[in-house]
Amino acid sequence: MPWLILLVAGLFEVVWAYAMKQSAGFTRLWPSVLTIAAMLVSFGLLSVSMRSLPLGTAYTVWTGIGAVGAFLVGAAVLGEALTPLRILAALLIVGGLVLMKLSSPA
Repeated sequence: MPWLILLVAGLFEVVWAYAMKQSAGFTRLWPSVLTIAAMLVSFGLLSVSMRSLPLGTAYTVWTGIGAVGAFLVGAAVLGEALTPLRILAALLIVGGLVLMKLSSPA
């Protein structure tokens, strides 16, 4: 269950990153509200997952999900570039996440 909670926390990290982009530097109300709400949920779920997962594993996986998720949302929704080097970078992050999961005792 902590891994599922961590996955959802990472997905909320993607939500708040996208909403923050849409908030235009916190100058737009509703994207700003969504950013703060998603941050609270994301941090809260991360803290719950850390009750049983090691700090280094939980934090690395959480940020990795957020990084790769934001990369994918940026490309799919915002039209950001999908260059071979950026794709390789995302794949390396995913590889690191898999290794963290495999090396975790929980």
